[in-house]
Amino acid sequence: MKTKKIPMRMCVVTREKWPKKDLIRIVNYEGKTFVDISGKQNGKGCYLKKDVSVINEARKKKILNHIFETEVSDEIYDELLKLV
Repeated sequence: MKTKKIPMRMCVVTREKWPKKDLIRIVNYEGKTFVDISGKQNGKGCYLKKDVSVINEARKKKILNHIFETEVSDEIYDELLKLV
């Protein structure tokens, strides 16, 4: 019996590879940034580990601003913290 392949993605803060289900996807599409719960929305996406310290570090270093080359509001980080 074949084992099922587990999709791996990299967290933009820790630079570690994790299974896709252990990460949260954030998407920027047509200048609008939002949290992609389904993991299938259109747009440029990046992944953050589901960990409070990782999300706080991303907020402090403004990593999402750098990746999306736009200003990401604090509401996105607040929404991420609620999901964790």
